[in-house]
Amino acid sequence: MSIFEKLESQVRSYSRGWPVVFHRAQGSWLYTEDEKPYLDFFAGAGALNYGHNNPVLKQALLDYISSDGVTHSLDMHTVAKRDFLNALDEVVFGPRDLHYKVTFPGPGGANAVEAALKLARKVTGKEAVINFTNAFHGMTLGALSVTGNSMKRGGAGIPLVHATPMPYASYFGGAYPDFLYFERLLDDSGSGLNEPAAVIVETVQGEGGINAAELDWLRSLDEICKRREILLIVDDVQMGCGRTGPFFSFEDAGIKPDMICLSKSIGGYGLPLALTLIRPDLDVWAPGEHNGTFRGISPAFVTAAEALRTFWTDDSLEKSTRAKGERVGAVLTEIADEHADLGLVAKGRGLARGLEFPDGETADKVCAAAFERGLLMETSGPDGEVAKLLPPLTVTDDEVEHGLGIIKESVAATLR
Repeated sequence: MSIFEKLESQVRSYSRGWPVVFHRAQGSWLYTEDEKPYLDFFAGAGALNYGHNNPVLKQALLDYISSDGVTHSLDMHTVAKRDFLNALDEVVFGPRDLHYKVTFPGPGGANAVEAALKLARKVTGKEAVINFTNAFHGMTLGALSVTGNSMKRGGAGIPLVHATPMPYASYFGGAYPDFLYFERLLDDSGSGLNEPAAVIVETVQGEGGINAAELDWLRSLDEICKRREILLIVDDVQMGCGRTGPFFSFEDAGIKPDMICLSKSIGGYGLPLALTLIRPDLDVWAPGEHNGTFRGISPAFVTAAEALRTFWTDDSLEKSTRAKGERVGAVLTEIADEHADLGLVAKGRGLARGLEFPDGETADKVCAAAFERGLLMETSGPDGEVAKLLPPLTVTDDEVEHGLGIIKESVAATLR
């Protein structure tokens, strides 16, 4: 471990909670150098929805590399990009009657968010953006401006402006009607709220504490945006690609956002890829107005296309994710009920689940106890008070039960 301490920055985080050296990975498992197995309920923070080294995706990648396929091409036309766009159109857009242009903004989710914010301001001529309490959209300056966490915002070192937070779903526990505050500010010429170009929202706030918006809340937000001609941006970086069940996390609400941000599992294999999907009439970019060196990495196109055709030509994965998610949710609810005196809360949708504790220290201890027992899971929420579960969608039923058993033991050991 000495070389990590010697050379790597103090900014590292996950390695502090999991102080081992991982060597290989397969499916839902990570293995250390001495072959100790860990069941992975972290899944690359949602970048590995199809598990580690999925054999179908791996073979497609190996075939492409061995054929001397183009690796790096900026935004030039390649066979790999064409195949990916065809798969996206045929497997995702067509069956859902969706019509979007595809922007390749760079390798990560923050790139997708930055492109959406930039384009919304260009299209509307307005500067202001509405975000929500406890939101997380990335660590670059524009994405940080619409992020809620004070620690992450503080790292910017400069004022983060042109964004105004509004209460997320259930923020006031049902004490006030949804969007009462938002609409009042929009209607009041004395509110000081600049007319917004866009609203950016996560349907389930992952880093914010696995806060799942009600479907009616999402539909109401969509209606407000349409009625007031405000662009709606859905950040589906962590919750997209099936994490909540359907391919897009907003599908159950029956809405069609103006822009969609995708990254993490869109690459299929854990390779960097990000997309900003935009309504065709919003595609007003000038050539080269938004670019980047790594805006399209061909090996990621290959695994992304293979993932779409392998997992999304029918509803098998969606049904499996919903069923496993219900099982996880039921067990977390049982755990919460067993410790009702401490106010534990089970949260989430699909296979994005969380167990909220009274404070971050308790959640940290539960995750540490799980690590000792061979399970990886992280914390989230404004104070790290939520133990967060993001297993691969391909996790088996037996692995789900094994992981839930560890969680039960870890909670009991921490709270005894």
